[in-house]
Amino acid sequence: MSSFLPTRQAALERLAAVQPSQYARSRNALEGAVTRLSPYLTHGLLSLAEVYRLINARHPLDAQHKLVFELGWRAYYRHVWAHVGDGIHQSLRPGLLPDEVYSQTIPKDITEARTGIPAIDMAVRSLYETGYVHNHARMWLASYVVHLRKVHWHVGAQWMLGHLLDGDLASNHLSWQWVAGTGSSKPYLFNAENVAKYAPADWHSPGTVIDTSYETLDRLARSAQPVNTGLDAKRAGAGLMEPGLQTAPAAAPWQAPGTGMASTGLALGRDVYLLHPWSMGGPEVSDGLAGSEPLRLGVALAACHAATPWSARRWSFVADGLAELTSHLWWCSPETLAHALKGARSVRWQPDPHVDASLAGMQSLVNRCPNSNAEPQATPCLFEPVHRYCKSFSQWWRATRLVTGLPTREILKSS
Repeated sequence: MSSFLPTRQAALERLAAVQPSQYARSRNALEGAVTRLSPYLTHGLLSLAEVYRLINARHPLDAQHKLVFELGWRAYYRHVWAHVGDGIHQSLRPGLLPDEVYSQTIPKDITEARTGIPAIDMAVRSLYETGYVHNHARMWLASYVVHLRKVHWHVGAQWMLGHLLDGDLASNHLSWQWVAGTGSSKPYLFNAENVAKYAPADWHSPGTVIDTSYETLDRLARSAQPVNTGLDAKRAGAGLMEPGLQTAPAAAPWQAPGTGMASTGLALGRDVYLLHPWSMGGPEVSDGLAGSEPLRLGVALAACHAATPWSARRWSFVADGLAELTSHLWWCSPETLAHALKGARSVRWQPDPHVDASLAGMQSLVNRCPNSNAEPQATPCLFEPVHRYCKSFSQWWRATRLVTGLPTREILKSS
């Protein structure tokens, strides 16, 4: 099992350990040389541009490398989110069956890791115990939930999002849509043979409902009836209790502005840099700011979490990471934050679609104050933005380029 420390140093150490050649050979295997950088990318301790730059400096990446290709998928999912907005919560195209066929609840045997199918139960255990699941195992879990148990992809995506340390709304939900066939040209299916090829022995699932041909799995996926779980249930263990999810963190170490040491005059006349759950490291915070080192404040806005509760593990990851770099952690509304920042000379932050709408409200209020300026400070992009909406990864890939000048269309030809 892999653990993640929520620090910039831990992120850089993990980045330094990446071996691109081993990644390319073994990334589909659960014990393969995957990067495990995703929690650090999601929470802004690393950027895509930085990952590419630092790896390429040690291990030059040519235009055909799978690692660059995978960085592109993360950027593409953000591209889709930018164009469809809240539509990311809806099926982008029709799936195998009408949406109303699928259940709006996940069966307890799945959420309690007692389906009796080792590949599924081990994936759920990993999710709860570490906040991380190998991408191949995520696909297995999502495929089983949607195609065999007939649970709507969005229900499964919301459930997984809360427990993952790397739970990025775009990457998570669009990956579930890719598996479901509502975000791709065909659904993703897997069987016990595929598990045996890529997973350790304790994940192998002979004699279970997934121990069958792809033709049978395709037929089951196109049927409106969930699979019979009776035989698998007889093999099930005791299972686990699902950890709770909360839309707000535990009180400590978070405070409301104006309480304790977090006085409302703290920012008066100062340059301020806001770190938030998706920007726990931030860019070079002194860039473009006059005078001394800016006041760093950690903020989480209630509106950003109302619809996406998190596990205690993820709240702790964020709080511990922000506490390393900031003098205060504030849990509040955009209006309360704007009031606390009243009189600041400048306010900067790293934009991210998880928080942009809420921080826009704060920005408008701060900018009404004389001698104050609030605006986002973007980090460099790895891929050039594509302004027209691309409905497929291949279409986007042909339209974009690496900012370094490497033509991504060459990667497409070899992938």
